[in-house]
Amino acid sequence: MAKRTTDHDTIRRWAEGKGGKPAAVGDTHEGDDVGIVRIMFPDAPQSEHDELVEIDWDEFFREFDGKDLALLYEEDSRFSKLVSRDADR
Repeated sequence: MAKRTTDHDTIRRWAEGKGGKPAAVGDTHEGDDVGIVRIMFPDAPQSEHDELVEIDWDEFFREFDGKDLALLYEEDSRFSKLVSRDADR
């Protein structure tokens, strides 16, 4: 069952534990505008990381908080989805 969190430490620990890195969708990332954020898994066989630009965690969390996002994730897999904090739980 997926868990939901906005805690930066939890998100970073979970992502890095699975080989994940903070990223932005390349077409939306320009200058100071981070754009649409994602967590990418470069070694995942079906990852579309070629379309993503790696960013640092500070940039990721500024955009994450600025857009009021939350992370849905499964502890034992790489499943994750960024959703609105206002979305039904």
